[in-house]
Amino acid sequence: MNILIIGGGGREHAIGKKLLEDNCLLNLYFYPGNGGTNTIGKNIDNKRTLYELGDFAKKHHIDLTIVGSEIFLMEGIVDIFQNFGLKIIGPNYLAAKLEGDRIFAKSFMKKYGISTPKYNVFSSYRESATFIDKCNTVSFAIKRNGISSGKGVIIAHNKNEAKKALKDIMIEKKFGKSGNQVIIEDFIQGKEASIISIFNGKKIIPFLSALDYKKIGENEIGKNTGGMGSIAPNPYVTKSVWEDFQKSVLEPTLEGLISEKLTFYGFIYFGLMITSNKVYLLEYNTRIGDPEAQTLLPLMKSNFLNIIKSFFSKKEIFIIWKKLYSCCVVLSSEGYPDEYKGGKMIIGLNLIQEPFYIAGANKKNGKWVTSGGRIINIVGIGNTIKEARDIAYDKAKKIQFENLYYRKDIGLFV
Repeated sequence: MNILIIGGGGREHAIGKKLLEDNCLLNLYFYPGNGGTNTIGKNIDNKRTLYELGDFAKKHHIDLTIVGSEIFLMEGIVDIFQNFGLKIIGPNYLAAKLEGDRIFAKSFMKKYGISTPKYNVFSSYRESATFIDKCNTVSFAIKRNGISSGKGVIIAHNKNEAKKALKDIMIEKKFGKSGNQVIIEDFIQGKEASIISIFNGKKIIPFLSALDYKKIGENEIGKNTGGMGSIAPNPYVTKSVWEDFQKSVLEPTLEGLISEKLTFYGFIYFGLMITSNKVYLLEYNTRIGDPEAQTLLPLMKSNFLNIIKSFFSKKEIFIIWKKLYSCCVVLSSEGYPDEYKGGKMIIGLNLIQEPFYIAGANKKNGKWVTSGGRIINIVGIGNTIKEARDIAYDKAKKIQFENLYYRKDIGLFV
């Protein structure tokens, strides 16, 4: 069976490894891939348009395509591949707006009564700044519209910070066109949770819960990143939280997806905030999260490919999980999520055991060198979160490269 995986990070490496772990007789292709994916399959190196990529998939008899990266979903890769008669996992262009268009997503949440923080939408700096001045509250979540790869939210703890963020987004255009419109949302204090789920067009089947560490600095300070680590299961997702999530978020989401004809075969990610008395939905993603995929897939006992195949066979989906805990620590280049330098030699990969995943590294002359912001995802598996955490950090200490940075508090909580 020939499978094409779209994306070039640790998530795609993790997907490929899990598929091969369950099914050794697979031919994997990656676009664009990285040094890690090239060790388990074949990277499609030459840059292609989505139509050229569809043509490649047709000519190389690709049986199934799995989309990891959100950018390709927002550009309509599913529609294009389906027009080629190809099987592909992911939302079409319209359904992908649940992730790629925050205003579209918030309107959807409001229409279907989904528990989400109150919000206002603005298209000019003057209107948004005036709103901030008149507010009784002082803390805000400011979200720019459009693709942001997990880095599109600024938490402002006072009005001056809020107006500076708005100026950076809407006047200085530091984030490009995604700053043409902003959402100013009530800031909700609580504990975060990531619930990745499978959507087969009729049902939403959740994975184990996970906790993602978004900020670059320890104790969740500093700029948002694509994720600096993750643990699973999430200790804050209690039975009562899970029941609230299903009733106030999952069920009305399913109703809305079917009513609006936003049905597809793929994944839907719920980014939650857990407070003392309520669960709020902060965002949707329409693909597997990163680094949550690297944290969750090693805990999946079921055959991942069989789960995906069940989309097309219309069979019931059952997922069995190992009764273990997982901790993923992201090793990054100093300077990420802003400017960083690549080309640094990596030492120690041969000293650590699986699982680990390459996120931003390639091989040159037989040696590993850095090529991105997030470099390696180190994963520990244990009988407790503490054991998983200890294993992950013991492995992380064996890796060396110039300007190596990682958070030391992944898996610490309470």
